[in-house]
Amino acid sequence: MDADLARFLRDELGVAPEGNAAGPWTVRGPVWLWRGADGEPAKAAWYFLTIDGDTAQAIRASAVNAAAWGSVYVAVTIGGTTWRTSLFPSKAHGGWLLPVKAMVRKAEKIAEGSVVEAVLALA
Repeated sequence: MDADLARFLRDELGVAPEGNAAGPWTVRGPVWLWRGADGEPAKAAWYFLTIDGDTAQAIRASAVNAAAWGSVYVAVTIGGTTWRTSLFPSKAHGGWLLPVKAMVRKAEKIAEGSVVEAVLALA
């Protein structure tokens, strides 16, 4: 289904798009560390995977129940680890940011710059 049509159905008519609306989607990319304006890592050491392109558009079109700050609840699997979290919209990164928490990084041996494959579905 066209992303614009799906968005219209969701926003204007309150109808969830049919088909692969809840995913799953597979994304691949490097995990990166959030850095402050000074270029130094933030105190909380937040790590993210950027979700952009067609997958970001599909999520935006399919997400019916947005949470705080426009975030979207998802179930994510990286390797053998599955957890629930939120995707956060990011204009600067052209899509969504998936936080990769410490428990997942430790279990899957993920460091800054590690390229991971994540499977996600709306939760």
